[in-house]
Amino acid sequence: MKNRIIFYLSNDVHILDLAGPLQVFYESGEYGIPYEIRFVSDQNKKQFSAGLFSDKLTDFAAIEFDKDDILMIPGFSIQSNLEPNKSFDDWLRKAFENKITICSVCTGVFALARAGILNGLECTTHWKYIEALQRQYPKVKVMKNRLFVKNDTIYTSAGITTGIDLALFLIEERHGANFAYQLAKELVMYLRRDSADGQESIYVQYRQHINYQVHSVQEWLIHHLHQKTSIEALAEKVNMSPRNLTRLFKAKTGITIGEYVEKLRVEKALQLLKRNEKMTTISQECGINHPHQLATILKKHTGYIPKELKKLS
Repeated sequence: MKNRIIFYLSNDVHILDLAGPLQVFYESGEYGIPYEIRFVSDQNKKQFSAGLFSDKLTDFAAIEFDKDDILMIPGFSIQSNLEPNKSFDDWLRKAFENKITICSVCTGVFALARAGILNGLECTTHWKYIEALQRQYPKVKVMKNRLFVKNDTIYTSAGITTGIDLALFLIEERHGANFAYQLAKELVMYLRRDSADGQESIYVQYRQHINYQVHSVQEWLIHHLHQKTSIEALAEKVNMSPRNLTRLFKAKTGITIGEYVEKLRVEKALQLLKRNEKMTTISQECGINHPHQLATILKKHTGYIPKELKKLS
């Protein structure tokens, strides 16, 4: 898969709406999964809402989309983008029809709505523009109090820093939760989830703290799930007593080490079930002695036995 993200710069783009997601995809390259980053517009030069300029922009019409491309439209000053732009709207509709991943940050959603590709779909934007968006485009289903909303290949996010949340979510979808967590850690962020998401990944849950000892234990457990360990052994790795580690882990994550390990096992097992691995192999990878024990854990957390989960995946 070729990795490419295309940022469309409107008039008076808000810098953070562009820079936040941009940094995520830049860091992806630093961590071994590079993205070709393109900046396009309807003019060679654009001014940001804060007064800075960006030049040497590519004409958007010259872009030929590949199926795995991401097109992102950062937020902008609405008053500076009132004039219709038929060629751009047609370009957006073509991208939509070709199932290209299209994303907006903040007021960037207005460009999607104007092109008509949000009709009948749920979306979101900055809380300050919720009513204006719904009033101006009544065929669009505007959702309140949402970080971001996904509709097949269209993703819309709320204001400012939620563009980073959306970018990390896209990274997780394409390259896995572990890799997304590495980028989030590099950016000194934790991954949040939209309230409509059915399940958060354990690899990024319970990481909303900055305690390096607890993070170290979590990292070790993630990468050595197949190995037997003990509280004493984990405590030794971070130069703590077992008693203090137990207390600290619960204080920082809200769950016990045992509960965390069980959640890791469930997620690992679900991943391997999707790959049609044998239950014996899955049990070994999850550090569990017998498949029956794993089946019991899966039933407890998902409500389904392994055979049913395979059919659902």
